Amino acid sequence: MRSAGPASAHSPRSGLAAVPSEAVALLDARERLLRVLAAATFLIFFQAYMVAPLIPRLSAVFHISAQTIGLIVPAYMVPYGVSILFYGLLSDRIGRRRIMLASLLAFILLTAATATAQSASQLISWRPLTGIGASGDVPLALALMGELFPFEQRGRPLGWLFGAMAGGMAFGSTFGALVEPLIGWRGVFLGTSAVGACVLTLLLPYRHLLGDAPQTRTPESLSTVLTAYGALLSSWRGRRTYTYVFVNAIFHSGVFTWLGVYFSQRYGLGEVGIGLALLGYGVPGFVFGPFIGRAADRWGRRWLVPSGLAIGGVAAAALVPDVPLVLAAVAVTALSLGYDMTQPLLAGIVTALGGRRGGQAMGLNVFLLFTGFGLGSLIFGEALRFGFPAALGIFALVQGAAAVTAVPLFRSEGPGAGASRAQAAVFPARR
Repeated sequence: MRSAGPASAHSPRSGLAAVPSEAVALLDARERLLRVLAAATFLIFFQAYMVAPLIPRLSAVFHISAQTIGLIVPAYMVPYGVSILFYGLLSDRIGRRRIMLASLLAFILLTAATATAQSASQLISWRPLTGIGASGDVPLALALMGELFPFEQRGRPLGWLFGAMAGGMAFGSTFGALVEPLIGWRGVFLGTSAVGACVLTLLLPYRHLLGDAPQTRTPESLSTVLTAYGALLSSWRGRRTYTYVFVNAIFHSGVFTWLGVYFSQRYGLGEVGIGLALLGYGVPGFVFGPFIGRAADRWGRRWLVPSGLAIGGVAAAALVPDVPLVLAAVAVTALSLGYDMTQPLLAGIVTALGGRRGGQAMGLNVFLLFTGFGLGSLIFGEALRFGFPAALGIFALVQGAAAVTAVPLFRSEGPGAGASRAQAAVFPARR
């Protein structure tokens, strides 16, 4: 039998001097599962954002205005965010395994079905169904990290998942424009569905790690559910964390959503050029996400979160003056780094808030995240009445203020904070 050997200080097995072979196999399976879930997360966000650069093409195909066909974006995002709340509650009753496998299967089938649309109305109709079907995987994968990894090791896996989100957003925006001329818009949807089927196949061997149904299935009243949400927001730590999730989502979505128009108006870029300019938005998440997570595990979140907020604000401010295109692309990459240093770390705190209701706690987190995404794009769009410099300046100032106030507010989030302050007492055991 192969010897386990000593674990390095930075290994996922660190702290285990000598463990049985079964425990080593479980740790290895946990790491492989993390990578498969990161691939699923990447693909789901790739599919969500690949449609944006296809809007001009779809407008021409269906002989309809870009404003009308543009509804395919909120038609997906809004149902995705709302249904997350219900998936979180349902997972606390029947377990994550059924929901995550069924959700990924629904994503595969509905993405393929979208390619059968013969009119703009049919295409728009498929989008909310896909959003509802796909929204059960990512939030429950985030909540699952709270069970598979102790709090002091949780930053790295969350860094992987949030890095996959950022990468899916960036690569979707880019390759949606690059691939469509080669295989057509229907081929883009069918190809994404085929890759999803491969990911589902890779996930099946690890389904035993996704979580069974809890022992008790006592039905809960609406008042009990609302009380649980109130409990999540009753603590100062919960209110602070969820508030920053929401505000940070507004900032990043507002700026990122309109960067395509920014590059088009200021630099005269076409669709492919815009996609390439935005490609840097996913690079920090892929390259530095796990390292940022390890830093959070080692030194805590008290300085990383304020620093990430500040980096995002500075990046937005850098886009205000008329800078060279290369510097603007670098600012986009820095904007991504700000996201990767905040939302994954905030999600790590959320995993310590839920206690026995981890799915509900993470569902509320992702609901606020996507609600902020939608609201941010609307607020920034209204601010554009005064021009890009004013809109970017306003968002940069607000983000800078959030960074300054985060210094005292997150001071308690040092190394080791979290597990000892989990909210199990707030959520008494169900009888």
